[in-house]
Amino acid sequence: MIDAEKHKMNNKKFTLRRFGKLNGVSTWTIPVVLLVVLFIFSFVMGRYPISPLNVVKILGSHILPVFHFNSGILDTIVMQIRLPRILAAMIVGASLALSGVSFQGLFRNPLVSPDILGVSSGAGFGAALAILLSGNQLAIQVSAFCFALLAVGISYSIGKMVKGNPTLSLILAGMAIASLFGALLSLVKYVADPVNQLPAITYWLMGSLASVGQKGLLYAAVPMLIGITVLILIRWRFNVLAMGEEEAKALGVDTGRLRIIIVVCCTMITASAVCISGTIGWVGLVIPHIGRALVGPDHKKLLPVCLLIGAIFLLLIDDIARVVASVEIPIGILTAIVGIPFFILLLRKGQRGWA
Repeated sequence: MIDAEKHKMNNKKFTLRRFGKLNGVSTWTIPVVLLVVLFIFSFVMGRYPISPLNVVKILGSHILPVFHFNSGILDTIVMQIRLPRILAAMIVGASLALSGVSFQGLFRNPLVSPDILGVSSGAGFGAALAILLSGNQLAIQVSAFCFALLAVGISYSIGKMVKGNPTLSLILAGMAIASLFGALLSLVKYVADPVNQLPAITYWLMGSLASVGQKGLLYAAVPMLIGITVLILIRWRFNVLAMGEEEAKALGVDTGRLRIIIVVCCTMITASAVCISGTIGWVGLVIPHIGRALVGPDHKKLLPVCLLIGAIFLLLIDDIARVVASVEIPIGILTAIVGIPFFILLLRKGQRGWA
């Protein structure tokens, strides 16, 4: 009787851990189809209605010029206004999700997020400083990117100087530097003009894709795509890291160099994402858990799936932010509103096997 109960409980745990997991062709087709459908309908959503058929015709006329479509103002809305924002939402969501799952694999901790080494705090300070000194949009993006890299560089340097567990030292250094740049950000907000500069700083910190343009997106997309490509190519090495430091070294993996590559790539894509979107939380923390629930802990499948789910998630959130109210809601607020309850739901369901 006792053995039967144990067998039943084990089956229940196994079912919980395996529930909803994708396999085979569905691992890629379902997220890809969802992303394509959402991509098309994101052009439809907005204060100026456009039919899906016209969206397809406009996009087709630019991809294949032989299919000319004289659309006038519709072409301007689709290509100049909505397309940069939609692409930005997709690549930022994909970058944050990929950075989150990569850091979780590196530190072997499911509660790690992309800003673990102070990248968001550094970017926030850099953006606030640029708003205080100039207010130019390009200067804000460049300053946010540079200070994000600086924060992570300082964190990594301190972590290398501290003897002992390199992973723990890096995390503690990141926490310290994040607090430092958070304090510097508070100082900038304290001296900022409360009429013009302080609201601009506050709005930037809440996250938004409203000001994304073609040039800004192009500049940010290059480092993001480079970092994403490298992480996807080395994704199988995360499985080796999961076995532990000594086991990885025994298999011939240079863990020190691999750690540097992962940190540099994650920092590059996170800093690039934050500099055009502001601070957007919970994407890099929640999406990896969803990915593990669907495909399991194998990073060869997990990283590409998280990439797709992250793009879908942030694109959907941005669509909601644009149409749910008469005034656009900052996207960082919505990601927290959606992400926190979902994360609590994951914990309540006892999905410890996902982490």
